[in-house]
Formats: sequence, structure tokens, C-alpha cells
Amino acid sequence: MKAEKIHELSESEVEKKLRDTRDAHVRMRMSKQTGQVEETHKLTELRKDIARLETILREKKLANTSA
Repeated sequence: MKAEKIHELSESEVEKKLRDTRDAHVRMRMSKQTGQVEETHKLTELRKDIARLETILREKKLANTSA
């Protein structure tokens, strides 16, 4: 997910997206352990999406507290 699209979301939407992405990452990691994942590059993409979401969520929270 692009950072531009994440910035357009509200804080609660970002939190929901973060939970969903973390759940997907855990499910994919478990599938990888059982040898069912063929697209292992998706794990890296999910991990980067999680970092992106956490960063933007933190930015939004800091902006709310200072405003």
C-alpha cells in the first residue's frame, strides 16, 4: 500500500488496516512454515506495509497531541 493512500485514511482506519495486515502476515508466516506459500516475496511486502502503517499512525497521533 502506498504511503499517499495511507495518509488519506483516518486514524481509526489506519489502526484497522494495521491489524488486518498483521493478521495476514502471521497467517502467511504459518503457511510458509508448512510449505504452502509459493510467493514468499509477499512476506517482505507485508512487513514493509506494517512498518509504513505504524509510521504514519505515529505521525497522526503526534499531530493530534500537538494540535
